[in-house]
Amino acid sequence: MPRITLLFASLHALLLLALLARISRHRHGHRIGLGDGGDAELSRKIRVHGNFIEHAPVALLLMALLELCGLPAPWLWAMGAALLLGRVLHAIGLSRSGGHSFGRLYGTALTWLVLLAMALAGLWLALPALSR
Repeated sequence: MPRITLLFASLHALLLLALLARISRHRHGHRIGLGDGGDAELSRKIRVHGNFIEHAPVALLLMALLELCGLPAPWLWAMGAALLLGRVLHAIGLSRSGGHSFGRLYGTALTWLVLLAMALAGLWLALPALSR
């Protein structure tokens, strides 16, 4: 059972709920229904959520598959922690500014690095099994 992935998926779900709550509070407080209503701050909050949704599900799916295929736990812990840190850094960085920021730069880099590491680990685990 992929318990390490379950922990990190649960933590990512809590982060997702925090991002959604920020959007909902802003919509309610500014009486904006659909879209962003031309509100730049709401637009940025929606983009932070969108970026999270574009990256986290694939990464967590890869992590679960790697865990099911027997990737050693220390690798899973490192990848899960790095992914969560990357997503938090990115969310903070983009929430504060639409321009360049430490959080956006390093959050993106860390997320992409983890995705690359997971993809390579998946290939490493899958390819020998295909040749049998």
